[in-house]
Amino acid sequence: MSDVRTRMERTEEESVEREDDEELTACPECSGNLISDTEHGETVCAECGLVVDEDQVDRGPEWRAFDSKEKNEKSRVGAPTTNTMHDKGLSTNIDWRDKDAYGNSLGARQREKMQRLRKWNERFRTRDSKERNLKQALGEIDRMASALGLPDNVRETASVIYRRALDEDLLPGRSIEGVSTACVYAAARQAGVPRSLDEIADVSRVEKSEVARTYRYVVRELNLEVRPADPESYVPRFASGLDLSDEAEHRARELLQTAKEQGVHSGKSPVGLAAAAVYAAALLTNEKTTQAEVSEVADISEVTIRNRYHELLEAEEAPAMA
Repeated sequence: MSDVRTRMERTEEESVEREDDEELTACPECSGNLISDTEHGETVCAECGLVVDEDQVDRGPEWRAFDSKEKNEKSRVGAPTTNTMHDKGLSTNIDWRDKDAYGNSLGARQREKMQRLRKWNERFRTRDSKERNLKQALGEIDRMASALGLPDNVRETASVIYRRALDEDLLPGRSIEGVSTACVYAAARQAGVPRSLDEIADVSRVEKSEVARTYRYVVRELNLEVRPADPESYVPRFASGLDLSDEAEHRARELLQTAKEQGVHSGKSPVGLAAAAVYAAALLTNEKTTQAEVSEVADISEVTIRNRYHELLEAEEAPAMA
């Protein structure tokens, strides 16, 4: 009896599978053949035009290839490469946690084995002094960019600049930390999210004077196109740090634009001008803030803020008087 029941169950399962296959291959309305329209992501009936399935996911590549050679060149797997890692992310990385795939702790012998593997893996990843130099520098760039709240594109640009400096032998006689700090400073200015030298020096392991000197050297030798910092690019960050309204931020931009038209910004520190504009805008929009608070956020002295503040107001009043 059990064998008979087993055969009956199998027969029922096979019939259900056949019905499912028929539903996938035949039109439910006219039993016509179904075809896949990849251009519109639909499955339609070739006879009556009924749309059986829509919004299909195209799991193929987004590129086209016309021969096997081109297909092999365009094919790719794994994570994307990145310049922020010395090996561009192409090597193996062994996790520091002594746990298996299920989260269970490893035994004593397995831990010793993994420790040896980590040691040899690290030796293979940095085979020469150049790669060790690059690994240390890119680690510094990532640390400083994270401390300054810089986006990923700035880290990528700073890594590319450091690689160029290393390839052109600009490092002899200079510290790795100094050159990597200069690369972060240059990349932030190129990306339109500049940080002041004081802010850069606060997170760096070298002095402010060395950062400035190395930055000028790297820019000159690599012919980097770095425009003078625009005071307006500092305004959103300062306004956000002081919890000012959009109106105050907009007013600060207007003050700086007027100062540019009057030529007041020439030869002045963009950070000082931006801090003074934010302070003046807060007063003009009746929002409470002090010079000490602005000084702390902008990392600049109160004396500089007062001096630039008076210059901005004079520039604002000059067109009206004219």
